Amino acid sequence: MTQRGTGAGKVGRIAPLLVGWLVVACSGAGSSSSAAPSGPVEIRQYQGQNLSAVSDILATDIAGPQHVSLDTYRLKVSGLVDKPLELTYDQVLGYDHFSKVVTLRCVDGWDATILWEGVRIQDILTSAGVRDGAPVVIFHAVDGYTSSLPLTYVQAGDILLAFKMNGLPLPAEQGFPFQVVAESKWGYKWVKWVDGIELSSDTSYRGYWESRGYDNNGDGSGPMFEP
Repeated sequence: MTQRGTGAGKVGRIAPLLVGWLVVACSGAGSSSSAAPSGPVEIRQYQGQNLSAVSDILATDIAGPQHVSLDTYRLKVSGLVDKPLELTYDQVLGYDHFSKVVTLRCVDGWDATILWEGVRIQDILTSAGVRDGAPVVIFHAVDGYTSSLPLTYVQAGDILLAFKMNGLPLPAEQGFPFQVVAESKWGYKWVKWVDGIELSSDTSYRGYWESRGYDNNGDGSGPMFEP
């Protein structure tokens, strides 16, 4: 099963954290050394909570890891919006940053608790101006993968478009430059390598796995497959 890849309360800006569940479909502490690290060090504990290693997350996908060049990368916001956008990586990072500790749970039985940092998708949509009659948000990935989420879910849940895991930039195999943190949803709703956000009126839209029989709601507490 390909990975694509939860929380209650209000997401905090960097320091305040939200602990929740993320259901992922599949999908230390450092070495002792006297030398100072030459780059960012992975966070393995945050506010008294132990975190899994980024390497604990199995990398699965439909076409292998995607290697995205930031020189040409653009995040396109399209569909039923007043102002279509084409944002560079740095422009996306210009939005306010928020952090959440989220436990990823894979249908294969493994889990990993990770500190995610990203921007709220709703803030990007506000810049574009969502038109009436667009209840569906479709996420497009560089590898052709797609999945959708209800607009109300994205707005009410402060759903993030993540660019860091445990304080480190997303690795290529985990969706660099951006990955959807689809809290409380099965992992196939958690799109990696996001390069498009489309506002749609098509409530019957089915993404890659949903068109192959997986439940379109994707709720972690619900069925995995369509009846």
